Parts: sequence; C-alpha cells; structure tokens
Amino acid sequence: MDIQVWSDVICPWCYIGKRRLEKAVHAFDGSVTVTYRAYQLDPSPVPEPLPIKQVMAGKFGGWQRAEEMFAHVTAIAAGEGLTLDFDRAIAANTFTAHRLIAWAATRERQADMLDALQAAHFTHGVDIGSADALAAVAGSIGLDEGAARDYLMTDAGSAAVQVDLTEARELGITSVPSFVIDGKYAVQGAQETPTLLAAFEEITRREAADAAA
Repeated sequence: MDIQVWSDVICPWCYIGKRRLEKAVHAFDGSVTVTYRAYQLDPSPVPEPLPIKQVMAGKFGGWQRAEEMFAHVTAIAAGEGLTLDFDRAIAANTFTAHRLIAWAATRERQADMLDALQAAHFTHGVDIGSADALAAVAGSIGLDEGAARDYLMTDAGSAAVQVDLTEARELGITSVPSFVIDGKYAVQGAQETPTLLAAFEEITRREAADAAA
C-alpha cells in the first residue's frame, strides 16, 4: 500500500495525524510505504519571527478564540503523546523547511526530519523559518549540519516542493493532513488510528476484489 501524505510543518493537526498514521501502519497487517508531500497553509512571507499566538489571535478574531483553539488541539495532541507549547511556538513560512525535508528524503530520513521539525516548532520554540535553525535541526538527527546549511543557501529542493504544491492544487487539496492511498483513495484530516486502520483494511479488501474480478 502506498500512502502519500500532504502536510505542513506548522500544522498541529498534521503533527497529530502523523503520529496516528504511524500507529495505524504499525498495526496494519500489510506492507506500507509512506511519503510526505509539501503543503503550505499560508505561503505568505514572514518578515520577522513573531509568537504564533500573536499571529493567530489576529487571524481568529482575538485572544480568547485563539486560546480556546490552542487548548483544544493541545489536549488532543497530549492524548497522542505529543507536546504542543504554543507559548513558545514561532510563526514561520515553511517553504525552506519543506526543502530541507526534500533533502533529508534523499538520505532516507524524510519522516525523521519532518518529526524533528515538528518537535522543534511545537515543543522547543525553534524558528523554522531560519536556515541556521533548520540546519541545526538536521544535525540533531545525525545529518551533516554544514551540508544542510550549504544546501539551504541555494535554491536546491525548490522544484521538488513546487511539484508537491502543484499536485495538491490539481487534486483539490485545501486542508491538511490529506492522505492519498494507492493513487485513488482519499482520506482527509487527522483521523483517529482505528479509523485509519479500518480504511486500510477496506481498501485492501476492495483491491483484492478488483484483482479477482
């Protein structure tokens, strides 16, 4: 089974969805490959690092509404063993972070890189819009920090990210996480692990029936 996952690094539901997907894949009795694809919830430039709470309060109509949203998603993430510290999180444009994930993929460390970046953003308050900070995250998972920094100083990986963004538009993806399974089955949102597992089993049943027909 091939699973293509469109997600954004600073999307909390993508962080939760990744953890739930990993649990479902582990429980599934079948061979699965997972590829993470780039998506940007907001491609706007971020001229200077700003606390995510300040940015989101402006987008969601005030501090109270933003705090309610943060509390809700933080509680759900905690249930999955994830720590979201929105008091520390920094707003960032994620295009460069997606480029770094593309670089890590060439070293067979794509999922590890995404996980490290999500932890850096949500738990440790790292500005993932900074090339130096991104290189340091690469170093934290055992990749060459200097090589990562040199890579990020060029436009390398930009084309790969653009391919993902273009394909997302062509598929009509407007929210993430979005899962495309075996090129024809779509699952939207950070579905709970049992729901994902049931979807995998149903897709397997359908494909077996189609093969036998």
